[in-house]
Amino acid sequence: MRQNLPITQRERTFPSEQRLISATNTAGIIQYCNQAFVDISGFTEAEFLGQPHNIVRHPDMPKAVFEDMWRYLKAGKCWMGVVKNRCKNGDYYWVNAYVTPILLDQRVVGYESVRARPSAEQVARAQALYAQQKKWEN
Repeated sequence: MRQNLPITQRERTFPSEQRLISATNTAGIIQYCNQAFVDISGFTEAEFLGQPHNIVRHPDMPKAVFEDMWRYLKAGKCWMGVVKNRCKNGDYYWVNAYVTPILLDQRVVGYESVRARPSAEQVARAQALYAQQKKWEN
């Protein structure tokens, strides 16, 4: 699994009405990102385009979360979950991600992720669950 470093203990937030949007090809390579995603992450659009989406993967995230996501997506289904992402400088931000397959002529050609700010309760539940899952990984 990709290990993105450095990490800090500083959380970034974004307005609840803002949406962070990106699209990838079927291999998870970023093809599009909106300015809100660029702004919160600290990466530039040029640094994102052509890179694996896991460039923002935070080391606190269990592998099982992404295995579950890919299982759904490869079956042509949508996936939704709370995810902790890493900023370029190591800060982090939480998102409620909704990822959908992009279809062209009945064939999956990529994936689109629309992310919103999760509630404090959603983050607390995710943190507790992910801490347990990380223990099981080790």
